[in-house]
Amino acid sequence: MNHIKCLSIFRNSGITLGYLFLILALNGCANRTSNKKVKPNIVIIYADDLGYGDVSCYGATELQTPNIDKLADEGIRFTQGYSTSATCTPSRYGMLTGQYPWKNTRAQVLPGDAPLLIEPGSVTLPSMLKEAGYTTGIVGKWHLGLGKGNVNWNEEVKPGPREVGFDYDFIMAATNDRVPTVFLESGHVVGLDKTDPIEVSYRKNFEGQPTVDENPELLRMKSSQGHNNSIVNGIGRIGFMKGGESAKWIDENMADTFLVRAQKFVELNNDKPFFLYYALNQPHVPRVPHPRFAGKSGLGPRGDVILEADWCIGEFMKTLEKNGLAENTIVIFSSDNGPVGDDGYYDDAEVLMGDHKPAGPLRSGKYSLYDGGTRVPFILRWKGRVKPGVSDAMVCQMDFLASFASLLGIQTKTNDSENILPALLGESKMGRDDLVVQGMKATAYRNGDWSLILPHNGPKMVPWGVKNETGFTADVQLYNLASDLGQKVNVAEQEPELVEQLSNKYNAITQNLEVKPVQSLKDF
Repeated sequence: MNHIKCLSIFRNSGITLGYLFLILALNGCANRTSNKKVKPNIVIIYADDLGYGDVSCYGATELQTPNIDKLADEGIRFTQGYSTSATCTPSRYGMLTGQYPWKNTRAQVLPGDAPLLIEPGSVTLPSMLKEAGYTTGIVGKWHLGLGKGNVNWNEEVKPGPREVGFDYDFIMAATNDRVPTVFLESGHVVGLDKTDPIEVSYRKNFEGQPTVDENPELLRMKSSQGHNNSIVNGIGRIGFMKGGESAKWIDENMADTFLVRAQKFVELNNDKPFFLYYALNQPHVPRVPHPRFAGKSGLGPRGDVILEADWCIGEFMKTLEKNGLAENTIVIFSSDNGPVGDDGYYDDAEVLMGDHKPAGPLRSGKYSLYDGGTRVPFILRWKGRVKPGVSDAMVCQMDFLASFASLLGIQTKTNDSENILPALLGESKMGRDDLVVQGMKATAYRNGDWSLILPHNGPKMVPWGVKNETGFTADVQLYNLASDLGQKVNVAEQEPELVEQLSNKYNAITQNLEVKPVQSLKDF
């Protein structure tokens, strides 16, 4: 409709010209408001011990993960996406704080009664986003410590997630295989009967409480190493626990429990920007899938719980769609570290794996300095904003803090987290130039196409029976990952000048960090 005809209509309707201009002005303001940049919701879906080769969009053929594949089809699949560490606690610490975990001597795999690892009040990913007006939540695995030590599990437990930036938390107290085997919501044990108080010890058992060694007849899953203390739900755990019977989780229901809380968080906050850290429990041990998934993969319990995780992701994405949030939500899917077969229980993971290669073309897996320990599935989907594709840029979970601060125009000081937002959004082929990754305390160096592992004294294989290489050798190791993704050919002797150059860069970052590599599970 042209302007002259429009004015004629308004005159004939008795509306004054001045009133018309007012209407046009208000309409212009409304349009400018509707076009104003809206803060995107941010969701990080974090798997536990999922390898580079465990999902079909990264090459798995024996296992199909259609919902993760859909994220990849609609987003960017990174071929060089890294966690900071080859174990869970350090990786989670690095992602949430934006700091290298090897700089904090406490950032190792924590017992279930460890005090909070992150300093309350420090700058974290959730605290930064909260300051920017986001409602922040965590659902799932925490494993970053709680309280100040000697926690009374029968009262409010703090400090915890809320003291480091989360508005809402529904978490397991530590991790699947450690006591206390309970959930906490807003700092309180869920379903606790205070007439049956919880007691926890990582030193000695409580009188009269069954253990794996003394009561093997109570087990439905045998422990292979390290998980020989209290028995919960027919499964041996690390650590001793007494009481809290009504609050103890049922392993088979854990995935559904977390999914429902994650969906509820979205539904309650669908009218305002939110950040959700949805930390899955799969495929960490003990692997106990819901009966809906038991036996479905053909690869044993480990394959079954990966199918379960994929289903949970699909159901969660349906919730975003249902709430009209698909195009205003950044969804990131990744894993805390590489894969592992037998990690404490005889669940036939090694035997039933068949031709499936959890690390894909990479060498080793969880605990390792080789790329299989820290190069993980890494997908970012922002429907309507990020063009789908594949990126070879080197990106790290530690960089979420600086990158999202840049996205939101927030000034924040970070030492280790780098702003790689253009790479994350697919606008640049360049990500990080280099990265220091952590195995069992010891570290390795990624720079461009090169992987440098300096000599470390320690066992070549994970010493408590895990069939993964540590990366420890008495010799310098140098691999060209562009031509040798599986790190099979050590070219250190042929490239002495490059070894020296990279060693100097590595030492400049680590300041000649000296650490004692882990020799046994107790060293953690």
